[in-house]
Amino acid sequence: MNSTILNYIQNNKDSIFSQWLEATKDNADERVTKVVSDQVFIGTSREFIDLIISNIKSSNEEFTSKLSDFSEKIVRLGWPLSFVTKGLQTFGKIVFEGMQEAGIVTQENQMKVIYEFDGWMTPMVNEVVNMYSATWERTVSLQKIALQELSAPLIPVFEGITVMPLVGTIDTERAKQIMENLLNGVVKHRSEVVLIDITGVPVVDTMVAHHIIQAADAVRLVGAKCMLVGIRPEIAQTIVNLGIDLNQFTTKNTLKKGVEAALELTSRKIVKVEGEE
Repeated sequence: MNSTILNYIQNNKDSIFSQWLEATKDNADERVTKVVSDQVFIGTSREFIDLIISNIKSSNEEFTSKLSDFSEKIVRLGWPLSFVTKGLQTFGKIVFEGMQEAGIVTQENQMKVIYEFDGWMTPMVNEVVNMYSATWERTVSLQKIALQELSAPLIPVFEGITVMPLVGTIDTERAKQIMENLLNGVVKHRSEVVLIDITGVPVVDTMVAHHIIQAADAVRLVGAKCMLVGIRPEIAQTIVNLGIDLNQFTTKNTLKKGVEAALELTSRKIVKVEGEE
């Protein structure tokens, strides 16, 4: 890179940062400014400017390492890619206009300086976009795995009795996760009765019912009984209107009644102890 541009940036770093911070904060949306405190925003912004400058001074490997760490940070903070790329453009504009005001950029050398700027900024923008995108995809992938693990938990509540509370929409991919967790959990916890609680499932259509029936059949094949609980009146009406056959299920309208029935199936019951405080 042109040493004149490098020297100008290094000698005017604080002034450039102040102008950049003011310009970007005015144009930033709530995803950038409202989620974090001013102190965090200013600190992260300074890291961003230092990162840009390190692209001039550091080796490519060192810059890539710093960029990777910074990308993970701003993805966690929720900074959109458009804000990051706009920040790079704003930085270049502030530097170029500052050099014009200082008389460093003249009509005679203007095209040469523009060419130098383009040769520096364009590869950096591309690398920042690629690294941000890779970090975002990796983060989303990890979050998806975590959600899948939590989307169909099998919880032991008594010896031989486990509950799978379902919340939200059940699609084909999630149904596979439910089936896998059910079978693994039944064997792991040595369950005799499994309660599938659909209290938190907003809609039960033919596809959802089909997935639940498949899961119940699979549970029976590994030696346990399956019970469907949390059937609200509107869900019951939908099931009847669709002609869905749930006769092979023991069904209860609440989890409490389901647990009581499961205890009876395992030759136990809840009794009230008289005289206890």
